[in-house]
Amino acid sequence: MKQRLIVIGNGMVGHHFVEQWLANEASADYQLTVFGAERHSAYDRVHLSEYFAKDAEHLRLGDADFYQQSAIDLHLDEAVTSIDPDARKVTTDQGEYAYDKLVLATGSYPFVPPIPGGDQAHCLVYRTLDDLDAIQASAKDMKTGVVIGGGLLGLEAANALKSLGLDVHVVEFAPRLMPVQLDDEAGAMLRSKIESLGVSVHTDTATQQIIAGDAARMKMCFANETELETDLIVFSAGIRPQDALGREAGLTLGERGGIDVDQYCRTSNPDIYAIGECAVWNGRHFGLVAPGYTMARAAVSHLSADGRVHFQGADMSTKLKLLGVDVGSIGDAHGHTPGCQSYRYTDERTGVYRRLVVSEDGKRLLGAILIGDNQHYDPLLQLALNDMPLPEQPEGLILPASEGGLPAAGSAELPMTATICSCHNVSKGDICESMNDGAVSVADLKASTKAATGCGGCAAMLKTVLDAELEKRGVQVDHSLCAHFSHTRQELFHLIRVEQIKSFTELLHKHGSGGGCEICKPAVASMLASCWNEHVHTPELVPLQDTNDTFMANMQKDGTYSVVPRIPGGEITPKMLITLGEVGDKYKLYTKVTGGQRIDLFGATLDELPLIWEELIAAGFETGHAYGKSLRTVKSCVGSTWCRFGVKDSVGTAIDIENRYKGLRTPHKVKMAVSGCTRECAEAQSKDIGVIATENGWNLYVCGNGGMKPRHADLFATDLDDETLVRYIDRILMFYVYTADRLQRTSVWMENLDGGLDYLRQVVIDDSLGLAAELEARMQHVVDSYRCEWKEAVEDPDKRKRFRSFVNSDEPGRARIVQVVERGQLIPARELAVEEAS
Repeated sequence: MKQRLIVIGNGMVGHHFVEQWLANEASADYQLTVFGAERHSAYDRVHLSEYFAKDAEHLRLGDADFYQQSAIDLHLDEAVTSIDPDARKVTTDQGEYAYDKLVLATGSYPFVPPIPGGDQAHCLVYRTLDDLDAIQASAKDMKTGVVIGGGLLGLEAANALKSLGLDVHVVEFAPRLMPVQLDDEAGAMLRSKIESLGVSVHTDTATQQIIAGDAARMKMCFANETELETDLIVFSAGIRPQDALGREAGLTLGERGGIDVDQYCRTSNPDIYAIGECAVWNGRHFGLVAPGYTMARAAVSHLSADGRVHFQGADMSTKLKLLGVDVGSIGDAHGHTPGCQSYRYTDERTGVYRRLVVSEDGKRLLGAILIGDNQHYDPLLQLALNDMPLPEQPEGLILPASEGGLPAAGSAELPMTATICSCHNVSKGDICESMNDGAVSVADLKASTKAATGCGGCAAMLKTVLDAELEKRGVQVDHSLCAHFSHTRQELFHLIRVEQIKSFTELLHKHGSGGGCEICKPAVASMLASCWNEHVHTPELVPLQDTNDTFMANMQKDGTYSVVPRIPGGEITPKMLITLGEVGDKYKLYTKVTGGQRIDLFGATLDELPLIWEELIAAGFETGHAYGKSLRTVKSCVGSTWCRFGVKDSVGTAIDIENRYKGLRTPHKVKMAVSGCTRECAEAQSKDIGVIATENGWNLYVCGNGGMKPRHADLFATDLDDETLVRYIDRILMFYVYTADRLQRTSVWMENLDGGLDYLRQVVIDDSLGLAAELEARMQHVVDSYRCEWKEAVEDPDKRKRFRSFVNSDEPGRARIVQVVERGQLIPARELAVEEAS
């Protein structure tokens, strides 16, 4: 008869325990039952703030049927109310369940300070998906939100409120933000950067009571006799171990709470284990996911009578992005070790602060703090974790290259015991062993070792180790564009530009082989367009284009095409709006307003495209280049023209910028935005190029993006005048065109630059490569040679011949399109409708 193992808690750590348990041979002797107090199965709490932009399914850990397929008895929305260690049973509100072994993975709960009035409606916490649902509902149609707590979770909660469009305040009792991880200087730098993003910060501030507000729902009364009105409050003032079940069951607790465990995560009862945030080991709590995972592995090891895995504490270093600001803290960041020495580097202009804490003899790295730039985090962490010797001048590890900065130890110097992925305890040796078994890519290593599948912070280091080990084994790390060109995209672009190559055939003859493929042809077409800006229907360019570029429209699922005219800055006259409506109605097109302040028209057949564009061009529209890897939109708010908060003309600037860079072909699509004040209604910090007005000029943000892997843009320069703003954007975009890989977004491009943001500033602002004049001249050539591709196409009889739905017939394409009506518009027919129609 199988023994009965119960796990109480279905969070990240509880789920990891289940995964590790199923991989162990001992699991065959047990029937596993899991209780989760929430209605959701295990989900990723590390990326909880992404819930508002995506959904719960995106955060789910494992497949939807993971527990069912593994024959696990999963009880969701069923909280365990008590444990009887003597009878070996647990009780829920739905019944009693016997166990032979029990694992507590109950996690923690948010600490809510005992503030009078803090228990009223719209005083919320930030911990679960249900909490986020409550926050979202409370924020609807509201203006202001406050987070009490300026630590890691507090700033994450602030980011969530900001994403809901609220004016956000952070109230912190301590004299600085993130007091556990940061020193005074780092806290001040972080505060400055966060306030520049439009979040108000109140440090050294204690809330005495919360009463009814005058102009908002509530009023916060502070000990310093100031007040703040707000519509909702989120408490994020720390966490406490969820140890109530252990306390009532008579288990030994730590001095400050938490269930006391040994190195195997056994509690004072030998049949009960505790893992994650509910546990305390050697008097310490561990509030990160990686230590919880290690605890889970230790418990599995002991339960299976293996005993080889012990929990012996954990590194609490952290690397994350809070409100778009890089923050890193390693080891003894505060310099508490006797005799230690500190080195500091501060750049107030760019908002970068770095602190290095080294041993008294200067030979070992003890800790570090990074604000505004985490490119040094991974190599510094490895130096600290592996007790590796420092260079004679350790301060060089945090200095920019232009000021004598030194590269940290590379992956080749790391010992095999070096931990690359803390979440899943994957060492360099594990990676090498997986490569011995045939892994040759990051995807292979993720699948075989699970490295970089937890918080994801080690992905860059994983790739570095992989490439170094491949080269060490004599395997050439091939960065060729494809089999037909043994050059990178950057190298090919350089050859095209320097040798004045104007066609794919010429480039292939001089520097390639074979006939080309679907990888190199469109890539070379983009490079040729970036350099010479000739029409995509030029005879030698046509064979290179994919379908969308060939027909200058995006093909849809039913074979029709989209029509997307450019609306610079989102500004459009009523007469032009009427034209769009008339065209949409005439050709029975589905119309939709986009998030980029344009109007998309869907459902045009190939033969209708020139006819539609004739009418749009006559009304003053141009191609919106939605089909190309190029500038898409420059989003704007109404700025100082209409808004009472606007300080500059964001619409006018957005129009000028969009008209300047329209048609520029780039390695990946590019989006921009201009906000008229720091309230940031145009969402400029989620764009490749973001511009935000200040009282003194424009702040320029670079290399952000939305999509599958959202990234906040980094602050590049502040208080720029109009001329300098355009000059910097010219240089950044053209340098991106010069050096990026094929289909590489600006965010990934900058992260891969040797030196990252600092290096980009040196190239663009300081002209360290002497390229500034050339980059500006190349951009001016693109601007001067711009032509609306659709205008040329409809005016050229030869180009119009391309737009026939059927090669051997003039029959209209619409005759063979099957569509249905939904919400008053035509959409592609679903499969059932197609079958009935046929």
